[in-house]
Amino acid sequence: MSTITRHLSGVHETVRTYSRRMEVPMLGEVAVPPPDKVAYYAGLGVLAALQIIEWPLALVITAGHLLADQHLSGLAKGIGEALESA
Repeated sequence: MSTITRHLSGVHETVRTYSRRMEVPMLGEVAVPPPDKVAYYAGLGVLAALQIIEWPLALVITAGHLLADQHLSGLAKGIGEALESA
């Protein structure tokens, strides 16, 4: 397997990771984040529910995390790595 083929298969794996979808009643099909991100968001929700942190702070942290993920998504990083080595 060539280097380019290996990296492209890695890109396909990254696309598969970020393209999980779920059918939600009344909303239709929505994208589901990877399990580690779901755990992170659930942890923030638990901290807010236990009043360890305030709800507005949990929302700000979540929004910042979502924006950072959008900016530095694994999909863009995987494609960039494949193009660099090509």
